[in-house]
Amino acid sequence: MLAIEEIKDLQKRIAVADDQNAFGQLYVAFMPKLFQFAQSIIKSKELAEEIVSDVFLKIWQNRANLSNIDNFRLYLYISTKNTAFNYLSRHFRREVVSLDEMSLSLSSISYNPEQMLITSEVINRINNAIAMLPPRCKVIFKLVKEDGLKYNEIADLLNISVKTIDSQMAIAVKKIGNAINFDLKKEVKPPPRDL
Repeated sequence: MLAIEEIKDLQKRIAVADDQNAFGQLYVAFMPKLFQFAQSIIKSKELAEEIVSDVFLKIWQNRANLSNIDNFRLYLYISTKNTAFNYLSRHFRREVVSLDEMSLSLSSISYNPEQMLITSEVINRINNAIAMLPPRCKVIFKLVKEDGLKYNEIADLLNISVKTIDSQMAIAVKKIGNAINFDLKKEVKPPPRDL
């Protein structure tokens, strides 16, 4: 994921210099996550691709105004959500999709070398626990852990309170912890120190 400074630099290059390379970098960085988000609303791969393409097309068409957007990542998610809802409203006369109707699959968790020490059984338990989360909880967990959105950004995006996000994340962590039999109260002995 791009850092905030990198996103702002790309925004500026697109807005000021019509930089297609910068636009391509934003597209490559955000398209997979926005596609998955749109698909969770629209329930169709083809339509989700079309929706994300429409979002990026509108961004390119209005590129002169990109410098005015403070939180571009949140702007992309809100634009994707609104475009998907507009599509549902126009084509299916359906105005609202609740969080409980959104279904999304999470990418597998990526691990650094230290985390690779976790056995495959534990990894399978974690992934199964994530898959079994209630829809609302899974959407929020994905937006926080995979997409890197902050609680207040998710609250704005989904029109829910930060407290709801906090409680849903607590539910997710508890269920995942229970799935791997992780006991926070268990005392862990520190490794022996070399003297």
